[in-house]
Parts: sequence; C-alpha cells; structure tokens
Amino acid sequence: MAENKVIDNSQLELAAETFAKDRTKENFVKIMEHLEKAVVYMPTMMPDNLDKETMDGIRGGKGVKLPKDAKILPCLLKKESGEQALPIFSSLKQVPPDKKSPAIMALPFFNCVSMAMANKEKVQAVVLNPFTQNVTLPPQILEIAQKRGQAAKPQKVKLTEKQFHQMAHGLVAYQLLPVFLYEKQKDGLEQLQQEEGKFLASLYASVYPKEIRMPYGEDDFSLMTLNVTDDMQITRIDMPEANLNKGLCCRIYAVWKREAEELSYYTIEKAENGNTIGRIYADKKHESIEAAPDNGAEIETIMNLCMRESN
Repeated sequence: MAENKVIDNSQLELAAETFAKDRTKENFVKIMEHLEKAVVYMPTMMPDNLDKETMDGIRGGKGVKLPKDAKILPCLLKKESGEQALPIFSSLKQVPPDKKSPAIMALPFFNCVSMAMANKEKVQAVVLNPFTQNVTLPPQILEIAQKRGQAAKPQKVKLTEKQFHQMAHGLVAYQLLPVFLYEKQKDGLEQLQQEEGKFLASLYASVYPKEIRMPYGEDDFSLMTLNVTDDMQITRIDMPEANLNKGLCCRIYAVWKREAEELSYYTIEKAENGNTIGRIYADKKHESIEAAPDNGAEIETIMNLCMRESN
C-alpha cells in the first residue's frame, strides 16, 4: 500500500463525470490521459504472511510497506454478462461503505493494468469507479495502456567497463570540474594548481562505484600554469589518454582574468578529424567553437579567444 500521501485525482473524476454524461471518443481519451499519470485505489484480499501490525495498518487505512514476497490478490467484480472485471477507484469516497474489501491499496494505474493483463483468463476488463461513473476499459484498451506503460519505464542500460571509463571522463571534464571551478572561482583554481593530480584523481574517484577500479593515479594528470599577460593566467590540464574516445576531452584550459576576476573554461575535444575547441559556461551550457590548432599553438589560440571576448 502506498504511504500516507494525498492522492488528488480530482481532474480524473471530472473527466469521468464528463464521459458518463457524454460518452464520446474525445472524452474517453481525456480519461486515459489522466489515468496514465494517476495513482488509484484497488480493493484486494489481505496478502498472506503479514504480521499483526501490518494487517492492522492496512485495515486502518494507514500507509504500510509490504514485504517483497507479498502477493497482491485483487478483488474482482462479476458483471451481469458473467465476465469479471478488476475495479479501480479514483478516491476512497468512490467505494460504497457496503462494498468495502479486506484491504484497499493505492497503486499506479499501470500496475493495475499489468495485474489485469497477467490474469487475462479471469479478468476481462478494468472498471473505473464502477458504482458511479462506471467507465469500462476493455481488453484492447488495456493492451494499449500496457504498451504505453512499458514505454514510459526508464530502461536500465548496462555499461561495459570501458564505456564506464569513458562516461567518467565526460562527467569530470564537462560537469564536475567546471562546476567546482565556477563555484569556487580563484580559490578553486588555486586549490587545483596546488594539489594537481591528487585533486583530479580524487574527482575521478568520486564517480567510480566500488566494483569498478578507478584506473588513474596522480601521475596520469599534467598541469601547467602560465601568466601569459599581466591580466591573464592560463592553466593547462592534460587528461589521461587511456579510454579517450571521440567527443571526449583530452585537454582543458582554465583561464583567470585578474582585473575582471572572471573564470573561463575551455576544452580540447577529440573529433573525427583532429580536435575541436569547446567552451563550458557557468550555467553549464556547452558550446563548440572552432577547429583546434596543433598542440603547440593551443595556448595562443585560447588567449586570442579570451581577448576577442573581452573586446
């Protein structure tokens, strides 16, 4: 059963009332739109093997956490045609006092659909608010709803170890490091310059789970800081070459403008043919600027980009 949270299905009930008065396709679609986002109430039998405290909580309408192995057995309605339907309710007020079941559970609508589809031999339909608006969802509608529910579920993606290393590169270079530097500004840049590889290795380590070994040590990173003008300092960061792929960052240039007290963050990214220069802004926006020159001319190009920006 869901925890004690307010379930507001007022828009769903309004759509059901409209459909009850005018049973058009358009009005039925409105019901389905609301149902797909709804948590509804479903009468059930009391699951087996529950302790007394949990059973009392369910009977009292309290939110309880069911054991993982608890089987939910829905109470079914028998229609005049002899078919059985799984009833769901938009609110507890929709359940007549004389129709109370041993337990009522709050479940996402798609869970109710899955339960009905798993018992197609016994369940021929799902009925919303059967004692008031009596909106029937036939098998063909349930099949569509089940497919939509499955499509809405986030898909778990399993990464290979190499793919995880590549993802870690991206997280550090495009998110963690620029966020840190933009937040801390001069203090953050000075910390990076002082700790060098130790700082960067710890940043990578924060991304890795216990089951995957972080493959980089302090010596895999190289930092060089140059005062290119009286007003501009550029820190070049060479990232580990292992596990770099197209689109990932092989070098970073953190630029500090003393007079403006302003940080800029540039990236050298591996591309199909050569490298490209990118930039990450304080709002995390990423921009691809232009093709990168040879390694030896990168600092001069970055300096010119910064000066062009200042003018």
